[in-house]
Amino acid sequence: MEYAIEMLNITKDFPGIRANDNITLQLKKGEIHALLGENGAGKSTLMSILFGLYQPDQGEIKINGKAVKISDPNDANRYAIGMVHQHFKLVHNFTVLENIILGVEETSKGLLKKDKARNKLLELSKQYHLNVDPDALISDITVGMQQRVEILKMLYRENEVLIFDEPTAVLTPQEIEELMHIMKNLIKEGKSIIFITHKLNEIKAVADRCTVLRKGKYIDTVNVKDVTTEQMSEMMVGRKVNFVVEKGEQHLKDVILNVEGLTVKPKHAHKELVHDVSFNVKGGEIVCIAGIDGNGQSELVYALSGMMPIHQGKITLNNKEVTHMGIRERSLAGMAHIPEDRHKHGLILDYTLAQNLILKNYFDQKHQHLGFIKFDVMNDDAKRLIEKFDIRSGQQEKSIVRGMSGGNQQKAIIAREIDSNSDLLIAVQPTRGLDVGAIEYIHKQLVEQRNAGKAVLLVSLELDEVMNVSDRILVMYEGEIVADLDPAVTTEQELGLYMAGSKRGAGYEK
Repeated sequence: MEYAIEMLNITKDFPGIRANDNITLQLKKGEIHALLGENGAGKSTLMSILFGLYQPDQGEIKINGKAVKISDPNDANRYAIGMVHQHFKLVHNFTVLENIILGVEETSKGLLKKDKARNKLLELSKQYHLNVDPDALISDITVGMQQRVEILKMLYRENEVLIFDEPTAVLTPQEIEELMHIMKNLIKEGKSIIFITHKLNEIKAVADRCTVLRKGKYIDTVNVKDVTTEQMSEMMVGRKVNFVVEKGEQHLKDVILNVEGLTVKPKHAHKELVHDVSFNVKGGEIVCIAGIDGNGQSELVYALSGMMPIHQGKITLNNKEVTHMGIRERSLAGMAHIPEDRHKHGLILDYTLAQNLILKNYFDQKHQHLGFIKFDVMNDDAKRLIEKFDIRSGQQEKSIVRGMSGGNQQKAIIAREIDSNSDLLIAVQPTRGLDVGAIEYIHKQLVEQRNAGKAVLLVSLELDEVMNVSDRILVMYEGEIVADLDPAVTTEQELGLYMAGSKRGAGYEK
């Protein structure tokens, strides 16, 4: 059997943790090979070794049967290996074309020659149906388009082996479908793909074979058509995963959050991003705001949490008006917030885990004396939360957060926000980019908050999450709430119609 790539008995250690423990991965020519595992299972580390970002401590890599050494990404490119990283590596104030030729530019007398590159780019764009505008600035195009630029970057360099690291984590359902289509086209053209993911339905849709990793170890390689999603999830997590959210009976309490006529219109925007939105959330319920990305959900949450000023309207928390309060005041008034962008708004990446866990209360009497942090109290607190919320990292509370896996970074934020014992928990895409084990865990935490009589406002783009977790669904379309639905009597198709704006609920007609 001729393999395009063989990674044989790869081992890689980092301080306090063995990320890859004797892993073997073999990629056949012309196949889509899924690499499946929980957050922190060692998938990205293994691919970073193949791409030359890390060196293995043991093991060897063979390309077309010959042993090779890949010292850096330039080597990987010479061996025709390309990679689309989970967080795109694009220069935002460059154009699409400039990003694609970066590092492989043609120059004449010190000047950049773009004509040949532009023609090649337009040809590739047409051949693979990746319609992108070569002159658009990266900062002006959607996330889905940015991903196409990353794919074109690999095709421009004539890479034969393409690595996709969690490519669907930031895409809408429509963009995901397009990406699956593109991947199948790439295989038809003779490329080979390694597809890192933990979304089992996507593996079922496009992959031929699947290699499963768990806690840094190799578990098995299976033919996708021969296994069920339940079997794959069990291999990945090491136990049966419950895909049904167990909620128990609902006991509604008083209104905790009340929003009246909320309108958000930033100075630079030419239209209102949130228009005249009114709703409430009671204790003991999970209200979910559903909608296609970019319909005002983010701005609504920024306004509620104090990260963005509002144009008009009124926000009341526990019968106390908080409309013009600062972020800390709202937090002290009983609001917790799991933000959409965990790196930008949720964590300070170069702080330790312990420091990140006290970001909401470092200033109170318990954690400081005369302005100095009580480190022993901080570390004890961190150890308690690490154990309670099963946050895994190499050096426990002393770990620098930047080096932790995405799922464990998310667990750290959830631990901090839930531990603040607030009456209202705003959770924005809390399971984005997480594996089934972590998703099951986070859903359980949200339901526990609801059962304890707290109010939970969930914002999600995942339809099955919206349907499974919420007690009530508010659909946002173009900055307005267009429906208030009961998930028990609503279908996903019907929800899709409201989200697309082709249907409005009773009482929301224009």
